[in-house]
Amino acid sequence: MALKAIIYKAKVSLSDLDRNVYADHELTIARHPSETEERMMIRLLAFVLNAPENNDLGKLEFGKDMWEADEPALSQHDLTGLLMHWIELGQPDEKKLVRLCGRSKKVSVYSFANTAATWWAGLAGKFTRVNNLHVWQIPAAESQELAKLVDRSMDLTITLQEGVLFVGEGDRTVEIRMAKLCGGE
Repeated sequence: MALKAIIYKAKVSLSDLDRNVYADHELTIARHPSETEERMMIRLLAFVLNAPENNDLGKLEFGKDMWEADEPALSQHDLTGLLMHWIELGQPDEKKLVRLCGRSKKVSVYSFANTAATWWAGLAGKFTRVNNLHVWQIPAAESQELAKLVDRSMDLTITLQEGVLFVGEGDRTVEIRMAKLCGGE
């Protein structure tokens, strides 16, 4: 018998002081049996950091990347169906990144393993002419701390100030200093 996804509910209050974006999200997240809590929280974080201020250009949606290899972790399509933003987690290979950069207006990657800097160092020179790729590294120790906030029903506050994320749940707070490895903005 196949294992079923575990359902999590998250109320998230975002205060992005760097971009003057303030939003509340009520999310239902299906965690695949093979997905870790750490990865699920990075997926939630990627959603909150990339959700558009309004849905005029389409809404950001969770993908089926754990079930289908050619699906994104998150994606945003405009109202005509055009792929606006593809979001990957982990360390995709060069061929996949090249293909994605050709298909989407914007591609973002959130890497959270200890080997992220080494992985990107091997690819960075190959993407010097690509201007729609954005790669972020979340320190492994901080992403592991983030996973400790997981609960089946979460009430999170996320503040982004001067490039530092503060993720709080109750009396617990995790500070995350993401490093931008590639991309403008």
